[in-house]
Amino acid sequence: MDAVLALLEVPLLGHEAWLWLLFLAIVVALLVFDLGVLNRDDHEIQVRESLWLSAGYIVVALVFGAWVWWQLGATAGIHYYTGFLIEKSLALDNIFVIVLIFGYLAVPRLYQHRVLFWGILGVLVLRAIMIGLGATLVSQFGWILYLFGAFLIATGLKMLWMIDHTPDIGSNPLLRLMRRHLRITDTLHGNAFWVKRPVGGAPGAKAVWWTTPLLLALVLVEITDLIFAVDSVPAIFAITTDPFIVYTSNIFAILGLRALYFALAAVIHRFRYLKYALAAILVFIGAKIFYNQIVGKVDPWISLAVTFGLIAAGVGYSLYRTARDGKANTTAPGDATIGAGRQDY
Repeated sequence: MDAVLALLEVPLLGHEAWLWLLFLAIVVALLVFDLGVLNRDDHEIQVRESLWLSAGYIVVALVFGAWVWWQLGATAGIHYYTGFLIEKSLALDNIFVIVLIFGYLAVPRLYQHRVLFWGILGVLVLRAIMIGLGATLVSQFGWILYLFGAFLIATGLKMLWMIDHTPDIGSNPLLRLMRRHLRITDTLHGNAFWVKRPVGGAPGAKAVWWTTPLLLALVLVEITDLIFAVDSVPAIFAITTDPFIVYTSNIFAILGLRALYFALAAVIHRFRYLKYALAAILVFIGAKIFYNQIVGKVDPWISLAVTFGLIAAGVGYSLYRTARDGKANTTAPGDATIGAGRQDY
């Protein structure tokens, strides 16, 4: 028993191992409850269910943040909530791209949760690798924070420059590569990522494994998250370099946002002006890195207040403008193509 307790208190990335195990146990319990109880059978997740599920994830995230505040101190708690808020807001762009992916590949709502759920497992691993690498670089080379700051400022300005740009899913290099080298079925086969079918459909031909469009959607969703993580991970490192705070705030934000996807997908067009706020947040965080290194630390409360204020302004102005312009509707971008999307695999 003493040996087990000693292992739990072994330092791991700046904190005792039991803190990491507690967090992982909570995440695993949430995922098991999500897939094993709430979504054991494939079904179309309606807006009401999506909102309730997201609310549950948010409550867990906020309670965990309160526990971090109590266990690790007020500064750690503020950093956690700031990181959570930043990741939550930056991931909204991620949702817009996921809507386009599902629409292009004709993935019906019935199977979208399956793709998002298994995508979460990839996120857990990829974010851990990126954050672990980032923490190592920052601890060994303090000057790399300047690169993070310059990158965030450049990304924010680029976002402003390309504010009306819509990604072309069909020209995605990875999608073209998969089409060139994989056997891909013309249509979905239920919720399967792979199926066994005869080559050429000839009677008696040897059955081989084929990839379904559902797997293409999963791969593209994972790559999309990886691309967006290139922005969000440096952004949270600008708030704190504590790997535990960075990773836990990131994962809880992503879990809750994926749960909220089915509600947001229907109204994502109402947040068209939020990108201006997100760009401003990236520029602010990048500038904050230079200020911290040259002048002195910015009060954590100021970072939290500015981040929250910019997001609130972006959301409020978006809702006001889209309502005033009469462009609000309940049809998500790409939904019209669901079931009739391109299938030239």
